[in-house]
Parts: sequence; structure tokens; C-alpha cells
Amino acid sequence: MNRRQKELLKIFALSKDQIFRVQQLAAQLDCGEKTVRNDLDKVKHYLQKFPSAKLIRTPGVGISLQLNEEDRLTILQEMLAKREDVKTDEEIKVEIAYQLLSTNKPLTLQQLADRYYVPKARIKHDLDAIALWLEKYELEMISKPRLGHVIQGTELNKRNALARLYELNATHISNDNYVLNLFIPYEREAVKRALQQMADQFSLNFLAGTFENLLVHALIMIKRTLQKSPVNVPIEEKQAAMKLPEYKYVDFLFQRLETIFRIRFPEDERIYFTWHLASSKLQSNQPTNSLVYTDVIESVHELIGKMEQLTLMNFRADAVLMSSLTIHLHAVFNRLKYGFPISNPLLSDIKKMYPYIFNMVVLAVNETKGMKNLPEDEVAYIVLHFQAAIERRSGKYAKKKAVIVCHLGIGMSHLLEAKIKQHFYEIDCLACVSKDELLTVIDQLKPDFIISTVSLERSPVKHIVISPLFNQSDKKKLNDFIEKMDAEQNEYTDFHAVVPYLKKELFSRIKNHHHRFEVVEALGKRLVAEGLAKQEFIHDAVKREKKSATAIGGGIAIPHGNPELIVETSIAVAIMDEPMEWGAEWVSVVFLLAFSKQDPEVMKKVMSAMAKLSESPDFVQQLKRAEDFDAFVDLLKG
Repeated sequence: MNRRQKELLKIFALSKDQIFRVQQLAAQLDCGEKTVRNDLDKVKHYLQKFPSAKLIRTPGVGISLQLNEEDRLTILQEMLAKREDVKTDEEIKVEIAYQLLSTNKPLTLQQLADRYYVPKARIKHDLDAIALWLEKYELEMISKPRLGHVIQGTELNKRNALARLYELNATHISNDNYVLNLFIPYEREAVKRALQQMADQFSLNFLAGTFENLLVHALIMIKRTLQKSPVNVPIEEKQAAMKLPEYKYVDFLFQRLETIFRIRFPEDERIYFTWHLASSKLQSNQPTNSLVYTDVIESVHELIGKMEQLTLMNFRADAVLMSSLTIHLHAVFNRLKYGFPISNPLLSDIKKMYPYIFNMVVLAVNETKGMKNLPEDEVAYIVLHFQAAIERRSGKYAKKKAVIVCHLGIGMSHLLEAKIKQHFYEIDCLACVSKDELLTVIDQLKPDFIISTVSLERSPVKHIVISPLFNQSDKKKLNDFIEKMDAEQNEYTDFHAVVPYLKKELFSRIKNHHHRFEVVEALGKRLVAEGLAKQEFIHDAVKREKKSATAIGGGIAIPHGNPELIVETSIAVAIMDEPMEWGAEWVSVVFLLAFSKQDPEVMKKVMSAMAKLSESPDFVQQLKRAEDFDAFVDLLKG
């Protein structure tokens, strides 16, 4: 029995003695009544091996299944045991895409419906979804009358789509592993061994995800070669590829693959896989080939320079950032050059977690030579490199500044300082002073807190009192004090940072549903009307929004544009009466951020507030319910 017929039998077995009408069953199985009647004949034939089973059809009443409890349980066990062989709707959709991408012959709705035992209407729905997905790979699904459906486009684009079939299965999370399962286990293992031999021969240390990606593309290449569907490489590209060190690696690999699969790869396939190797990311601790990376270093320097201008952070001193970005961008540039797009499963999370750095990187790459219009998936990976640099910087420089007050003289003060430094590397002891000197030293050194051996009645900064002997209980007390400071710092978000840049004239409610581009345009027009932004800012902000949705979670969106087009730093706000679809999220409050290039510190503070706001959906709902501008501002002021 097929999938649908098994489902039909399971309905009867689970509903003991219940009578069904054909119309009911057709609705449950999403098929026609005639199909149900034909399936009932198949079920009846299957039930012959169960002595107590009797399918009863009563005209004008319906159909029921009569059987004893033992046979009923046996049937259920058989049906449930075979569920793992039954494909889900998502898996069927992926397999249909695989069939279409793997053949040049048209496939009809009826052929696909018969193969997967589902209604033609379901197949049509899947084909629509597949056609939409294919657009991102510049492929088109053509429907030929009386012939069927076929996919048109370049062989390179078809292979890129085949390698990312997992994108069609929203319920699957293992990415390339899913695509690997479409190939015969023997083929997978044979190619895997050949790739590993190549890696061992030339001391290539691939990242885990990179190795799997190469395995997928190698399997697809073999399948398409056997189907006589080769890639076509322009003659001018061949000479350049042959000079790459990866060409030698591919020659080693192909000798083994040709022996295993008894095929002969065309020269263009060697070039194609050379491109893949050149676009693959190695472990960052491998020595870099200066000849290979020379063309990237200039772009890395320029990108880091742009980021320093935008954020006022010193990134040039970070040798790890320079090295890791060089290796990463070498692979990025090759992917762009050879047309190998990637998907970043962390994109949405990165945008939400690091909105400030994400937007700074977007601005920087668009002003860096060779990186304009870099896909958002690639931008997100670059963000992680800069965020790691920031955290390294914080770990090195962001020590808590303390002043020690000791009433037992200079010798005991320095002994206490030495003990504290020994156990708390994150504390920078600025000075050891007497109680009388404290206020003067606070004005001069501006410490974060005071460590004192005596009680302080009027300290203008936080303080902790400990014993000059600094015993175990004092260590715990100081540790708890620091943890509490960290927690308070993480919890505290200065929404006041947003308030100075809000104006009543830039505040609006949107009652009717509009597209998000229209909202950005309307807010941009308000900024221009108030003389706060140049006319070009409207187009720039909408263009940025079209490139990728700026929703960052919590029901808020933060569209923005080029700081060069801002006259005065301002924030325009729109509140939606009903949540609006904003990319992959629903948004209730929109902040159009217009930061002048003169105010990078303001940008940092506001973006920090926005990041915290995105984690506070309840507070965003309070903002949405604000009756007017004044109430909105009062909420932000707390």
C-alpha cells in the first residue's frame, strides 16, 4: 500500500467501530472521493490476512471496519512501524525539487502525483513554492503545455541550488547533511575518503562545514557528469585557474574519483572544482600564502579603517582580527568571483544580538572597494569577526577602576593592594589613600568604586568595606560586590539616550496597513521636511531596507541610511495600530535612525538602547499603547 492508503487504514484502526462517509475520508486525506473508493479496494485486499477483519460498506450510511482487538493492535503496530518509511510533506517537496534539478526532461503534475501518492493540487502548491525559491539562484521553472515542468538556467546555478535543497525544508536543521542523504551511502563514503586523502596529501585542514560542503558539491558534480550535464567555463578563466595551487589538489582528487566511478571528467569540471577549493575556508591557524592573499589585504585594511572611523574604536592594533579577516575575505571574494553563494543560518540572530556593529559593518562594506552590495549572509559573518575583536578589547582594557582606602598606613595599604591584584585581575587599583584624601582623589582619578578598611559615611561612588587582612570571607564579599556591579550594568539601559533626538513633528501613528518601504519613506520625508536630512536620505534609507529588513526582534525595526546625508542627528518614530509584517518578523514600533557622521558616540548609545529594547517585548507593547508623543517619551524616561 502507498502512503495515503496506509493513512486510510490507520484512520479505521484508530476509530474502533466508527462509521465514515466517503466525503469525510476524502477531506481528511486531501484527495477526491473516487480516489478514496479505489484505496478502499486496496485496503480490503490487505485486510484478507487478518481473519477477524471485515470492511463493511453500507449504502446510504457509510463504511466501517470490524475486527477484534488483537488484529486491531497488530494493524496499528504495522502502520506505525512503517511511518519512518513515509515521507513528510516537506521531504516530498525537497525530492520534487531534486528530481526537477537533476533532469532536463519535463515532469508532469500527474507523474509527480503518482510517484508520491498525493493530490495534484498538493503538487501544484509545492511547485509554486519551489519556483519562488529558485529565483534566488537565477533559475526559472517553465511549464510546457502537454509536456510538464522543467527548470531553465545555467548548470552552475542548478548545482548551487542542488547543494542547498535543505533550504526548502523548514523543519530540517542539519543543512548539508540532509542533502547528503539523497545520495547512495557507497558513493558518499567513497568521495569522502578521496577528499580526505587529498586533504592529508596537501596538509589541508578544512573546517567541518567546509568539508561537508565540498563533499556535497563533489557528489553533485559526479551525478551531473554521468548525466552528461557539464559546466561551461569561459576560455579566459581556464588559464588563471590552472595557475592556482588548488588546481594541483583537484588533479590528485580526480585521479581517484575517475578510478572509483569509472568516468572521465571534462577539463571544465576540473576548473569548476578548483574554484570550489579556492572558495573554501581553512582553519584560521594555517599559514597563509602571501601570494594568494595579497589582493585581499588592501580591502581588509580599508574595511578596518572605515570601521574605525564609524565606531571610534582602534581595530588596527588587533593582529588576530587582521589575520582572521584576511583568511575569511579571501574565501568570500572567491565565492563572489566564481558564483558560489552561501546561506548564513545565524543571520537573524546576529542582527538581533549585535544591531550596532551589524549596521556599522553594512555601512563600511558599502564604502570598501570590491565589497559593495555584499550579500547580507556574508556581512553577518564579518560582523562576528569585529564583535570578537570588541570582546577581546573589552577583556583587555575594561578593568574596573578602584581606589583603596586603608587606615593602617602605607605598608598595609600596599600589602592589601597586592593581595587584591593577585586574586582579582579585573580590578585596576589606581591609588592607596587615607580617608581624608579620598574626595580629592575621586575628583582626580574618577574610580568605579572604593575598597575601604573603614566605614565611609559620604562616599560619592559605590564602596565596599573589608578587613585589611583580606581573608576568605573578604574575598567572597568582594567577588559578590563585583558580580552585583556587573549585573546592574547589564540590566541598566539608558533609554534616556534616545529621548534628546525625538521630536513631536517626527512622531506618527499608522492606522492602515502599508508596506514597510512606504513607512520608511514617510518617516524619511518628515526628517527632510524638518531640515534634519538631505533629500537623498529618503531613497538611501528605502534602498537599505530593500536590501534587508531591519527588524531586530521584540516588535521593533530600526531602518536607517547613510550618515553623510544627515544634517542633524534625529530619530523619527512610527507606531502601528496593528503589527506590520517586516521581513520575517512582525513590528509594532519603528525607529528611523538618522545619525550624523559627527555623532558616532551618540549612535553607540542609541543602538545599545535599541538592542536592549529588542529584548523587552512587554515594554515595546507599552510604547505601542502610548496615547501621544508625551506619553511615549515619558515611558522612555522611566
